[in-house]
Formats: sequence, C-alpha cells, structure tokens
Amino acid sequence: MEGITGVVNSRQDASRSGKDYDYFRLIMTKEANAAIEGALAAGATDILVRDSHGSALNLLPEELNRNARLLRDWSGGPKSMMDGIDETFDAVIFVGYHAKAGTPDALMEHTMSGNIIDVSINGVSLPEAGINALIAGYYNVPVVFASGDKALTDQVLELLGDIEVVPVKEAIGNAGLNLHPDVARERIKAGVIMGLSKLGSYKPYKLSAPFTLNIKVKNEKEQLYPGAKKTGEGTFTFTSNDIMEIIKAFEQLY
Repeated sequence: MEGITGVVNSRQDASRSGKDYDYFRLIMTKEANAAIEGALAAGATDILVRDSHGSALNLLPEELNRNARLLRDWSGGPKSMMDGIDETFDAVIFVGYHAKAGTPDALMEHTMSGNIIDVSINGVSLPEAGINALIAGYYNVPVVFASGDKALTDQVLELLGDIEVVPVKEAIGNAGLNLHPDVARERIKAGVIMGLSKLGSYKPYKLSAPFTLNIKVKNEKEQLYPGAKKTGEGTFTFTSNDIMEIIKAFEQLY
C-alpha cells in the first residue's frame, strides 16, 4: 500500500487507524484492478491477487475485478506475501511496492518491519520486492512488472533487469509528488500488458547456492533460528543450500 499513488504518510494513509485509510484502500483496490485489466487484455486466464500490506485485509473484495481470486490474511507460512505462488504460474506482478530500509529519497522506505536495518543474501542487499522475487524464482516464475515510488522502481530495475515498471510518485523530502490516480491506473494497465507481451524474455530471479543470509536488526530476538549465528550487535547470519530455508530463517530473525 505504501507504493500506491497518493499515499505519503504511513500513519495517516496506510494504517487501519488512519483517517484516510478507507479512501486509500479503495485506491489500492483500483490499482490492483488496473493490473488485473492489463493481465486480462494480455490473455491471462487465471489471476490470483495476494493482499500483502499490514493486516493483509485491505483490498475491498466486492470492488475487486470479478475475474481474479483474492487471498487475504496471513497463513503463518514462510511464503508470506507470496502465499499462493507455485510452479503453475507464468508471471508475477508487484503493485504498490516500496523501497528497502535506508533508501534515500524514498517514501515510507522499510523492509518488512521497522526493526530491520538491512537484509542481504549472497551479498545482495534486498528490498521486499527482491525477497519476493526470489520466492517466485524458486518456482521458476519471473517478475514482469512493478509499480511504486521512483526509488522502488529504480531498485527493481537494478535488481531484476529491464522489466516493466511504473513510478506513480517521487519523494521530495518527506513529501510525495504523485500522479493522478486515473493516470497511475492507465500506466499500470499499459505496463502490465507490455510486460506480459514480452513474457518469454524474462528470467526468474535466482541466486546461486549455497545461500548466505545476513541480517541486521535494531532489536534482537531472544531465541535464534536453529543454525543461525550472531556475528555482532544486532547482526546474524545463516547459510543453506535451500533458498526456502533461507526465507524461513529470515522471517524468524526479524
């Protein structure tokens, strides 16, 4: 939700207790619909939307395009934001994403929770889009499109290569310069159509085994994930040949 056009304040706009939350959850649903419309125009026949902001209970079911299925709430499983993904999917689309913790000139930048300072796998510092792309890559599914603020789309292009992106806003200090919602939706729909039309040119995002996770947090948990090692104040590492085991460790360490 932090990467939806118009959303500039996490407490006011993107929190369930925020005064403007109900308005922006409708805008969020409409941006999801723009992506769905683009996918349908490109020939998609089965679309799964995974609500993955905060409570995972944000998108308005009756306002969502009827051609998509909606996955709500958290399962407790390691795939988290990528619940529902498996090898039967052809493509992944990210809508409303934000930049990683510590990114300059970014709106509401963070990684998963405010407790994370940085997370990297095999030396590659990752935003949530990178972590989720790795989960998709585990099932050999490529990411073809991402929208969010300009800092996020810049990060995604550097990480995933020349996929289709739509920056719907840009940070100016703590403020955000936003596209009109209609314009944002038009560009998202067009970007998804373009991304899916070039599906064969994209490769799933993968790193090479063995995988080494490094994470730095502000506040440590009392109990470590089995096999994880403390390497300094608030810093931990974990190594495995299984990327999903890395993802499990990561979710337990922050």
